Amino acid sequence: MDLSTEVWASESRFGGYVEALSTALGHVDRAMPFRAYCTGLILPGARKSVEPMAARVDPGRVQAAHQSLHHLVAKADWSDEAVLAAVRSEVLPSIERQGAIRAWIIDDTGFPKKGTHSVGVARQYCGQLGKQDNCQIAVSLSVANDLASLPIGYRLYLPEPWARDALRRAKAGVPEDVVFRTKPEIALEQIDSALAAGVAPGVVLADAGYGIHTAFRTGITELGLGYVVGVQSSTSLWPPGAGPLPPKPWSGRGRPPSRVQRQPDHQPLSAKTLAAALPEAAWQQVTWREGTSAPLSGRFAAVRVRPAHRDTLRSEPRAEEWFMVEWPEGGCRTVQILARDLAAGDIVGRVGRHRQAQMAHRARLPGTQAGDRSRPLRGARLAWLSPPRHARHRGLRIPRQGEESDSPSAYRSQPILSAPALPDGYRPRGTPGPA
Repeated sequence: MDLSTEVWASESRFGGYVEALSTALGHVDRAMPFRAYCTGLILPGARKSVEPMAARVDPGRVQAAHQSLHHLVAKADWSDEAVLAAVRSEVLPSIERQGAIRAWIIDDTGFPKKGTHSVGVARQYCGQLGKQDNCQIAVSLSVANDLASLPIGYRLYLPEPWARDALRRAKAGVPEDVVFRTKPEIALEQIDSALAAGVAPGVVLADAGYGIHTAFRTGITELGLGYVVGVQSSTSLWPPGAGPLPPKPWSGRGRPPSRVQRQPDHQPLSAKTLAAALPEAAWQQVTWREGTSAPLSGRFAAVRVRPAHRDTLRSEPRAEEWFMVEWPEGGCRTVQILARDLAAGDIVGRVGRHRQAQMAHRARLPGTQAGDRSRPLRGARLAWLSPPRHARHRGLRIPRQGEESDSPSAYRSQPILSAPALPDGYRPRGTPGPA
């Protein structure tokens, strides 16, 4: 197939995909701006904000195209949830034909910012920069199998200073019913919504930013899902076979004691201390998958433990979970993970897939881990929604013409689209005029 034929076929499939999503926009007049917007996201270009995209999709009518695209993303009354549901219904069946959904991946993505007026911007940790800086944060939920992942939920994190500042809220148009939610609370809401929508369940995977929160792990369990989450080395755990002591015997006066207890000589250990105390026989070298140049392997141990965080406020010990730790021979850095409702032999495999799926998930975001990234929206009505409306369609997977759609090799991550021809005498905005 020559390039022109492949471009035509790719544009045709892309048009069918965008047309299917347009049914969720609520009005037929939004279909053409929506297609232009999706085209602008995919065409080459370092900047993905509205004006540069307008210049790429309609260079002869930049001002009119800019107004149309800006109205679509900032003013038009269409539902992000409805469009995400349409994306899910279009893409998820193709992914599931490659294999059942195995994991639900919780992650957050940082969008570096220079100013202070964008909704939710604050000095906080930004994964894209690897440090604390001025940025917005979006919490996301993706579903994944061994071959692909699909983001199905986004929500902008509104820091507490923003949530409490009535003046900034009013200026940005943050609705009154939007209150402060921690990132783990947002993630739990996304998981609950996905279950309610009938998405095939999987094991919840998250890094230590979420795994350290006992309420987050408890919430996942109450929703009937298992999890594999990172925890910090300071996380308190009861060693294998140990746990808090039973409540004190009743003295015969007052209310009988009901809370478990500890003693000075009977205390939980930190995750790192527990790992260091494991016998040599507990460790084994495990290879979990092929890497780019060599198999990926590590020195692991897995034992049954009980989380100990504030358990003296409970009437019974917490349930046992798997504690897995990776500790290289002679190394000083450890990776600690808690897993629930998984068999021992499945933990390492799930963690390996976790890393692989995380990478696939990040690659499908709109360049947020690289220089070519979509710009978070600033529209007031989107203050309580995800920043990346720009990202809705970058995860499109289109079968090649003439190949079976169920074949993994039949998919490319991005369609090939041809850019509109430039009109005679076209001069990009900002360039000097002719001498």
